[in-house]
Order: sequence, then structure tokens, then C-alpha cells
Amino acid sequence: MRFPLLFSPFSIRHVTFKNRIFSTGHGTRLGDKVVTDALIAYHEARARGGAALIVTEAVGVHDTSYYVGRTLRADTDDCIPGFKRLADTLRGHDCRLIGQLFHAGREMRTSRDGSLPLAYSASDLPNERFRVIPRVMSQDFIDELTECHATAAARMIEAGLDGCELLASHGYLLSQFLNPRINRRTDRYGGSPENRARFLVEIAKAVRARIGERPLLGLRYSASEPGVPEGMDETESHAIIEYLAPHFDYLNVTTGSVSTLRSAPHSVPPMSLEAGYVAPLAGAVRARTQKPVFMSGRVNRPDIAERLLAEGKVDLCAMTRGLLADPELPNKARAGRIEDIRTCIACNQACIGHNQNGFPVSCIQFPESGRELEYGTLVRAAARKKVLVAGGGPGGLKAASVAAARGHEVVLYERAARLGGQVRLAEKLPGRMEFGGIAENLAHEATCAGARIHLGRTVDLALVRTEAPDLVIVATGARTRALEVEGGTEGAHVVDAWQVIEGQANLGGSIVIADWRSDWVGLGIAEMLAREGRRVRLCVHGYMAGETIQQYVRDPWLGALHKLGVEIFPMARLVGADGDSAYFEHVMSGEAVVLEDCDSLVVNMARQSDTALEDELRACGVTCEAIGDALSPRTAEEAVLEGLKAVWTL
Repeated sequence: MRFPLLFSPFSIRHVTFKNRIFSTGHGTRLGDKVVTDALIAYHEARARGGAALIVTEAVGVHDTSYYVGRTLRADTDDCIPGFKRLADTLRGHDCRLIGQLFHAGREMRTSRDGSLPLAYSASDLPNERFRVIPRVMSQDFIDELTECHATAAARMIEAGLDGCELLASHGYLLSQFLNPRINRRTDRYGGSPENRARFLVEIAKAVRARIGERPLLGLRYSASEPGVPEGMDETESHAIIEYLAPHFDYLNVTTGSVSTLRSAPHSVPPMSLEAGYVAPLAGAVRARTQKPVFMSGRVNRPDIAERLLAEGKVDLCAMTRGLLADPELPNKARAGRIEDIRTCIACNQACIGHNQNGFPVSCIQFPESGRELEYGTLVRAAARKKVLVAGGGPGGLKAASVAAARGHEVVLYERAARLGGQVRLAEKLPGRMEFGGIAENLAHEATCAGARIHLGRTVDLALVRTEAPDLVIVATGARTRALEVEGGTEGAHVVDAWQVIEGQANLGGSIVIADWRSDWVGLGIAEMLAREGRRVRLCVHGYMAGETIQQYVRDPWLGALHKLGVEIFPMARLVGADGDSAYFEHVMSGEAVVLEDCDSLVVNMARQSDTALEDELRACGVTCEAIGDALSPRTAEEAVLEGLKAVWTL
């Protein structure tokens, strides 16, 4: 077997995990206070795919633990039937289930009715990220929450779960008590490491007394809090873990805190962070406590997990987003089908991005995730048809893959020499190389499913008539839109962003970027040009640079640009340019913003759908369907989803 350690069993108490791959607690927005059919289908897909353990998303133990919409709760007996159905379902796939008990403390966004929340914490130290000033917890409330954790755990065990996990990571309530700069109490819950650990220890004892000795009791724990002014470092973390470890069966180690913009990305690390980067922290905790250690931190490939196990740093590896991108990842790895694994690229767009926007979790590469009730079972077509796909970007490749897998005859033509479309632009920018993985993964799936792919050939009416398909999928993408600004650009050196990425522009030393889209293109070009030693000024039409991309990707990027000296001008609408200057208007004040000493103006403006083929086909009565940017310029996520939908019932 290629990964002998990864697929070896591991036992704690009376619970045996069939392998070392698990899914951490993560918000799905598929439940609604209680477990729903959609949530069961979501987790069952990962259990069927070979995961050994699933930890539920954060489950509130008290009415004040609400922090985002559709939070699961275990503060009444109403939760028991749903958790029982989930546990029974996963047990049918030899997958263990552990419930994660949660209270946000001061890390609150809003109340259920949209008003500002009344938050509680160890002290009244304000929260930096959400600007919440919490109320100090009284002894009575500490006792109440201790009891609530115990009763919530009892409900989960009654429902048939294999154990419970206390969430003391990422700056939430229990970790707020552990931190000496957030916990400023002078009673028996503050001061020394032993006192600061007391609340958590009391909860652990109360839970154990209620659930008995057989179920597991774990601790989700941030071994450091980088990027938090008052955060705990590794030394302080080690000092307090010794008081906690004896009360738990395993330690689920991570890093970071949601309390600051700088540290929050560690909760869902973007591709700019190295794969497996939390391993040294986890290994230190394992060596110090001699407890089983679970770990998360961008373990997106089985070879990385195998190496960490071989190095003795961890006992179980979280591959949460890896299982989102490919629920069958464990089964494929066990069978040695490494090339078939749809590797997570850590783009964060449809997983945590969806969650933060209030929508169910998914994956831009695999939109079936989070939509299992609709797209969970691929059905062979009743009648074989011929499908011609025009365009080999993500949307076209997804349509080709699904259509071929359903048994249709599929031929795909791409006018360029390589597949991928705009993905090939994204991967050329600093720190974005992994984004190209979406094209590689989808192309592999389409080929394996039986689609025939031709490069360097543009689809026209003559080719369509020769192929005589039953359906043409028009995935021809978008093209550059003619620049229209009222002041004109006579005498200015204006180049399109795509030209810059392709290395087709001769730029000067002082660059102004007009970024209407406020997306990854503006940020990426600004970084690329700044690293080349040029002066860069980034003018965005929106509130901030990168406004349209997920914040855990955007925010570290903004930090990198600040270090590089890139000047950013928000709310700036391009109105003109000449040989020396670029002219903008502040979108709110209407005042002029003039940027002199401009050698080159780089424009990242709205694109235009390439509808020429669609228009020609429709005029001739050919059955066709446009997807992705050919339908309306958006992102890879929409293209892939529309590629799936276009052929799902064909």
C-alpha cells in the first residue's frame, strides 16, 4: 500500500478509527438549529468516500452562543433525533462522529434579529475584529455554562455519537479564558495558568461525569495565536496545555484566532500559506503531552499526511477542504489512484466564502458538494447523445466531464494551445500557482470520462455541422471590452490587465492600475509589478482592493501590498488619462483624484461575453446553451456550476 500509515487504524479508549483522515468542525449552513436532510447527505458523502471521522460543526450549548445564521444547537432535546439520524448514517460507512461543543464569547457578529449582540467573556476587553465590548461573566453564568456544556454533551451521546469535543481554539470563549491578556480576572479563574485553565477543566469534568468513561472527550486547541497583539505564543500555550491535557482523550491542534483580521486567515488557510504548516506546532504539543494529536492546517494531499504521520508529529490529519473538493479522496488514495484525486487549491471561494456570505458550503471545483440532495448521485443517461463543447475553460471542462460520465459522446474543442481559459492567467500571478490545479483536475476528469479533446481549433458553424451534435455547450468565455471614459485616453499608454499577466506589455517604471473589478486581478498585478521594482498605485472602484474575493485570501494580500509600498486609492472611478497622468473621480464626493507621473495605465475593467458562436448557432437553429463567461462574465465558480447544470438531465 502506498500510504501504510495513513490507512492504518488508530484507537482511543473504545473507539477505533479505520484510518487517519478526518473532517474538522466547519460551518456548512446546511443545518437549521437541528440536523437536516441536507446536512446528513453532505456528511454521508464524505463518510462513503472513506473518511474515518467527522467532527460536527460548532454546536451551540446556550442561547448566547449564537453567532451566525443556521447555527446548530444542542441546548434542548430537539437536537437528539437529528443527531441520531446523522450518527446512524455515518456508522453505516464505518465512520465515527464527534460533536463539537461551542460558545463564541466575545467573537460575535450579530444577534438573530440583526441587532448588535450582547456578548460575554472572561473580561470586558473589546474584540478588535467585530468591535464588540463583552460583558464580564459572573460566577453564576460560569456555572450555568458549565452545566450547559455537560447537558449538551449528554444529548449528543444519547443520540449515539462517539464523543464530544470542546472548542477552545481560534479565539472563542474557552480560549479567551486561557489567554492572560484577554482574561484579566482577579478571582480563581484568572492570573496563573492553572487558574486560567480552571473554567475549561471544570467543563471537562462536568462533561465526563455526565457522559461516562466510554465516549471520547477531545479538545480543539490553538497552539499559538499569530497576528493577535494580545495573542498567546507557543511558550504560553505549552505552559497551560499541561493543566488541560490530563482531562482529554485527544488534542485537536490548530493555530490562529478569529479575533483579528491578520490572524483570522489561519482558521481557513489560503493558498499563500504552506501546506501542512501547522505540523511543527502539533508535533510540539504531542511530544509535550504524550496525548494523541489531531491536526489541521492545509493538509490537502495524502503524501503530506503520510509524511507528518511518519515524522511522529500527528496521529490523525484533517483534510476538511480536501474532502470538500473530493469526497472520495480517502478511497482514491487507498486504492493508489493519486492522479484521480481532485486536490483542493485553497481558493476559499465557495467553502468559507459561501459560509461568510450566508450560503451553504460548496467547492468551485466540485459544486456537487453542499448540493448532495440535488447532484449527489450521477445517473447514466437513458439515451446516448452527442455533445460538442466549445471552449476548454473550467465550465467547458466540467460540462464535458459530467456529460461523458453520464454516457454521452463528448467532443471538446479549445482554440488555444492549452486548456484552462482565465485559470491560466490566475496561476501566473505571485502566490497563485495552485489555482491552475482546477484546470488540471477538470481536464483529467473529462479525459478519464471519455471526452475527446482537441486543442488549437476554434469552433465555427462549419465544424458544428460536420460534428452534427445534439447539443452545443458554448463556453467561449469573455473578451476585452473597449475602454470608454468620458475624458478620453489620448496620448496615454494604456494596456489591458490580461496583456500584463501574459507579459505582452512594455511598461514604464511608474504604474497606475484602474481596477473596476476589485478582484484578484488588480491585487495580483499590483504585487507582480511592485516585486519588479516599479512604483505602483492601485485605484479601485469599490470600497477596497479585492472587495469581491474571500477575505482570508484578500486580507493577507493587502498586507503584502502594504509591505511592497503599493499605494491604494479606494472609491476611484477612471475618467481619463493622458501622456503623464491618470484622472479619477471619487465615487462619493465627486472630487477629482489626479495621479501624475503615470508611465503606463493598466486597466482591469468589465469584460464582454463572447457571444459570436452562440448568436450564429441560434440563427441557424442549432440547439446550444451558453455557460460561464459566455453567458455573463463572472468567476470560475459560476462557470463550473453551470457546466454541471447544463448536462445534468440531458
